[in-house]
Amino acid sequence: MQSKKKYVQDIRPGQQVEDVFMVIRARQAQAKNGPYWQLTLQDKTGEIQARVWNPLSRQFQEIPAEQLVRIRASSQVFGEQLQLNVDEMQFIDQSEVDPGLFLPVSSIPPEKLHQNLLAFLHQNISYPAWKKLVKKILTREEIKEALLKAPAAKSIHHAYMGGLLEHTLSVCHICSQICNLYPELDRDILLSAAALHDLGKAREILPGASREYSHEGKLLGHIFLGLDMMEPFLDKAKDLDDDLIMHFKHIIISHHGELEFGSPKRPKTREAFVLHFADNLDAKIKTLDQALTEGDESEGSQGFWSDYQKSLGRFVFQPARTPRPEAPRVQGGKKEGQCLLPLKE
Repeated sequence: MQSKKKYVQDIRPGQQVEDVFMVIRARQAQAKNGPYWQLTLQDKTGEIQARVWNPLSRQFQEIPAEQLVRIRASSQVFGEQLQLNVDEMQFIDQSEVDPGLFLPVSSIPPEKLHQNLLAFLHQNISYPAWKKLVKKILTREEIKEALLKAPAAKSIHHAYMGGLLEHTLSVCHICSQICNLYPELDRDILLSAAALHDLGKAREILPGASREYSHEGKLLGHIFLGLDMMEPFLDKAKDLDDDLIMHFKHIIISHHGELEFGSPKRPKTREAFVLHFADNLDAKIKTLDQALTEGDESEGSQGFWSDYQKSLGRFVFQPARTPRPEAPRVQGGKKEGQCLLPLKE
């Protein structure tokens, strides 16, 4: 089995790169000197653009998605984006390389995220009918298996296996904390909707490295698909009255906030507003984290700028951090500076 030493996260401008990557997308285009291939390559640490120029490009009539390739290339910045110019490329059989090297996955195993989500909901939802509903949906075998593999998005945030569960758990935590600040909120229905708001993404985005949209994902979208997945469970939830179910559905279908962002309806209840902002907040913070993780830290304590973030429409900045006070050092079982004299009564 072939090994891998050079990962996307380690590639810097001006390097020679010789290693195995997975093709996520491939498109043939035309330059002045002949046809060339535009590739998106991936390993478990991220994606990078690559170009296969003429005459090498003529050797490949087709480059299928999820094809493994061994390349020899040079890295350079073009249009503020790092890319590889490929000098040699050959197809590699998937049986020759560990597929786990090319599939980005959550830092917490998806199975553990699923367990954490169920435990959090069990502890924080009080009304038995809501607790029963979310457990039944999330533990249904085919739904659970789809959730374990599902990303939360194709490319912008949480775009890896387990990403949907990671995002869902974060949104649930945010909603719970907001309920502590605003006790008039219906915590049980809000947390139930938070746990299931993106359920349809398990059908909208295909599993696998390419994270392509399914036909039903393109035609219907994850909000409709999620409600379609929940409908059989809601029909059998005889201990939830119609008004509660209607409100629950409203929270789900309005969580994108605005019609132009894909919401069939705009939020019209406090709980619907909270879920919309919690969902948006977690997605934005994750996008910022990813952008700043990939930024140039050479400026050190003075902060640094990210590359241009198309989804945010701006560059983002990592400022200098406020120093944290050092924890008192412990000597001989007592904190340094602690008075040892007895207090006078």
